[in-house]
Amino acid sequence: MTQIAAEIRHQSPQCVGPVYCAAKVSRTVGRHRTLDRLYREERTGLIAYLARRVGSERAHDLAQDVFLRAATSRQLTELVNPAGFLRRIALNLLVDEARRQKCRVRTQPLLEDADAPSRAAQEDAVHVREARQALEIALGELPQKTARIFAMNRIEKKSYQQIHLELGIALPTVDYHMMKALAHLRQALGHIS
Repeated sequence: MTQIAAEIRHQSPQCVGPVYCAAKVSRTVGRHRTLDRLYREERTGLIAYLARRVGSERAHDLAQDVFLRAATSRQLTELVNPAGFLRRIALNLLVDEARRQKCRVRTQPLLEDADAPSRAAQEDAVHVREARQALEIALGELPQKTARIFAMNRIEKKSYQQIHLELGIALPTVDYHMMKALAHLRQALGHIS
């Protein structure tokens, strides 16, 4: 009752006469009694109603929101069907929540290895393609034997010894062709960095 008395004290400067003040006190006291009675009588049924729709844990939270909205309603003191009134508020809360969920943007965590390439990765892919084209052109400019030795060493991963045995040429000749190929490629691809 002390909370009601405190509210009445804060409202008393607005009273214009004894009749108006008595009516205001009566409405405030009646409102609190109505909400208290409504809570005691309808809470269990409301929670059961909500639990069928959202589960028991969420139902308790929503029930508190329902009674909070009911406490601020102007219709609270004039209820004919209190259970229906509370269920309508509950349904409105559920609809509002569903609308918020529908409008909410869902995000997924990024997985660096699995997600789409970033702008930098796309630019890298373009640079790799350009470098590969320039390499093919530069290799095409080499004498056939030099290009073959280079490809055997760098692409097929064969050692100088394996190239020497496979082609039947001296090791210094393999070394010469590799140096010639590398010098040409360095000059031809020097602009790519």
